[in-house]
Amino acid sequence: MKEFPPKYEPIEIEEKWRKFWEDNEIYKSSVNSEKEKYSVVIPPPNVTGMLHIGHILNNTIQDIYCRWKRMSGFEVCWVPGMDHAGIATQIKVEQELKKNEGKSKYDLGREEFVKLIWDWKDKYGGIILKQLRKLGVSVDWSRERFTLDKGLSKAVKEVFVDLYKKGYIYKGKRIINWDNITQTALSDDEISYTEKRDKLYYVKYPIVGTDEALIIATTRPETMLGDTAVAVNPADKRYEKYKNAKVILPLVNKEIPVLFDSYVDVTFGTGALKITPAHDINDFEVGQRHGLEALNILTKDGKINENGLEFQGMSVNEARKKILVKLKEEGYLVKEEDYIHNVAISERSGAVIEPFLSDQWFVSMKELSKPAIQVVKDGKVRFHPDKWTKTYYHWLDNVRDWCISRQLWWGHQIPIWYHKETGDIYCETTPPVDIENWNQDPDVLDTWFSSWLWPFSVFGWENSEKDKDNKDLNYYYPTDFLSTAPEIIFLWVARMIISGLEYRNDIPFKDVYFHSTVRDGKGRKMSKSLGNSPDPLVLMDRFGTDALRFTIVYLAPLGSDVLFDEKNTEIGRNFITKLWNAGRFLMMTRDKINSESGLGNSEPEYNFVEKWIDSRYNETIKDIEFYLNSYRLNDYTKSLYSFVWSDFCDWYIELTKVSIYQNKSAAKKTIERALGIYENVLRLLHPVIPFVTEEIWHLLDESREGKSVSFIDYPKLDASKIDEDSEKLFDLFKDLVTTSRNERAKYTAINEYEFDICIKPLNTTASYSVDNLKKSLHLLINNKGGIVIEKSTGDFKGTNGEFFAVKFNFKNEIPKMKNDEGKDKLVKELDSLKSYIAGLEKKLNNENFLAKAAQNVIDNENQKLKEAREKYEKISKML
Repeated sequence: MKEFPPKYEPIEIEEKWRKFWEDNEIYKSSVNSEKEKYSVVIPPPNVTGMLHIGHILNNTIQDIYCRWKRMSGFEVCWVPGMDHAGIATQIKVEQELKKNEGKSKYDLGREEFVKLIWDWKDKYGGIILKQLRKLGVSVDWSRERFTLDKGLSKAVKEVFVDLYKKGYIYKGKRIINWDNITQTALSDDEISYTEKRDKLYYVKYPIVGTDEALIIATTRPETMLGDTAVAVNPADKRYEKYKNAKVILPLVNKEIPVLFDSYVDVTFGTGALKITPAHDINDFEVGQRHGLEALNILTKDGKINENGLEFQGMSVNEARKKILVKLKEEGYLVKEEDYIHNVAISERSGAVIEPFLSDQWFVSMKELSKPAIQVVKDGKVRFHPDKWTKTYYHWLDNVRDWCISRQLWWGHQIPIWYHKETGDIYCETTPPVDIENWNQDPDVLDTWFSSWLWPFSVFGWENSEKDKDNKDLNYYYPTDFLSTAPEIIFLWVARMIISGLEYRNDIPFKDVYFHSTVRDGKGRKMSKSLGNSPDPLVLMDRFGTDALRFTIVYLAPLGSDVLFDEKNTEIGRNFITKLWNAGRFLMMTRDKINSESGLGNSEPEYNFVEKWIDSRYNETIKDIEFYLNSYRLNDYTKSLYSFVWSDFCDWYIELTKVSIYQNKSAAKKTIERALGIYENVLRLLHPVIPFVTEEIWHLLDESREGKSVSFIDYPKLDASKIDEDSEKLFDLFKDLVTTSRNERAKYTAINEYEFDICIKPLNTTASYSVDNLKKSLHLLINNKGGIVIEKSTGDFKGTNGEFFAVKFNFKNEIPKMKNDEGKDKLVKELDSLKSYIAGLEKKLNNENFLAKAAQNVIDNENQKLKEAREKYEKISKML
């Protein structure tokens, strides 16, 4: 028989079960026509990524649902994988190449550099998946995918070629987020915003043919070199007279028109806005509406180009200084003001993002998006919480074309070839036969272009007749559940819905859970720069993985941020300790009962306590089912926490001890019944704390060797056992016991005295129930006398609860009250203070001391006297 250790040792136990799960591939999934499937694809973390607290939350959420569904009889398939993370990975390898060999990617050439990245990926990439193994996620590791693997690369090419031929993919000039250090376009999720104290410059643009001028305000005077208009709002009456007018562009000395466009904010600056279509997304759209030229004034490395007059070759900051000097000299600079605004920064290189007009490949999104709006409106895809639905509609109703090209070498190279002589374009999934006559487009696709195909590409989709025979694809797609961060609702979630409908004619998932953002205890977003982001691996080693899993979900309400401090992890650790200790006590009690003679095996009485625990247990299952189906995961953990800690451990186990003592003939079945409930509790908890529940489940029965609680049926609700009357009666009992214990706590060494417990019901319900509760109370309170029910309406000096008042009637001698001891301590302290104060007063009345002591010493003694008198006054009032 296995010994139940006195202490739970998480590191050793977690490693044992992690190895067992993986070595035996118990979470491997295959098509099973006899079972309903439940499929999930992991949001693929970056190959360069490291585990953080947000990953812990998101992957624990997914694991809860996969384990719950697996125990509920579903064929569960959870697919792991990684994203190739184009720009992040390329920058990482470029930095290492420069550091280690002093070379750039150009020294190696494209082919060798990409090979170097693959070598780096095989050696160092994927650390995050190793870390996820430590979390205990129940994924099917045999299905691990990578967004640049052979199958997914084929899917990417198929989709690009298909969309190109349908006319959805085109090449055009558009404003993109340009990083002039990495020299590539960036998606919105690859930039962040930082608040910057800047200057707002007011510049005079003379109106042609008059002595007047329009004053515009700008933070970027260097971009005026590319201005092609000035715009005002048609509702702004200050500028009505300037219809059809033109202004002189300072320094450049060319005429540009005054436009009327409702985009202009009348409250910014003077209400007149310089329009630079090549260097601002909104200006570009104004330019498109009015047929303006888009004049680029920057090179790809962030310097002024040939359109920048004598400023050509200067950096942006250098040109700005020179232009301001010249504007001032020529009388164009009217004034400057302090101005605070947000500046876009590349998260990878730290470069200030330039809105840049560039030839890029785009996907036309308007028509593709329409079905994706409808499936959410029809409820086929559900968002949790539902508030994100409005955000989703707003983005798709105003969707912009998607820039999919990146000026990188690492990624899916665009399957477009240009004929060297004719310039003809060839677009297919395979290169042209006469490849020597063609040049492939050097750009790669946005990382999201592979990620948006993830829900079906991981199952081997080919966009061909073969898909009809693809058993995995037809069984597992559409997937059932996606848990992700709300900030990528547009970049990923919406696009996956679009691609799923376009290429599978079906939604990619049914339910989307937008998990909480994890913040520190002060409400700040966790970041390395603030030093407020604890290493989850350290927390796992310190508190245990299950403790971290339980805590992070316990603190994460649906639709609200998580305020997390590493000390919070004690919530999970303490809960697991309570669970462990309960199991150990029950097992030791069972072993003791089985080893003793004279203890019977008869059926115990099914009394109000048993009815109550059955009712609370089934009420808890009912709540859990509701919370899991409603994606209220913190309520799932809180419901179990309350049942285990309070109902089961604090009350039921205590009463089980009483039952065994009271009815020894039924001792064996009494403890087995308690263990049966406990084992069901383990199953209820397994989805959130898999390691400790697996360990205890095996400790309870050594014949379970080689099996896993992961495949034991999840407990089912027996609604017939929910008994409101029993729960109400037990609430009365809890009040009676608690009130009696509070009364008992007033006295010292009370076990040495004989007393009756005198109970006074405080309402009719309590009066009707008190006789049923006396017997159990007597055993819990353990008094040497009897129990008396007080029926008089007179004065009753005791301890009042909600339903009962309790006092003790002592037979002979009355024990000393604990507050008497407290009084004795206070009296002693008062006497000590009196002597201390007298000594200070004597010193401060001594003329010799006052004459010789330094003033700071005298002041210090006076302060001591003041504080001692205040304390004396306070204690006197307490007494």
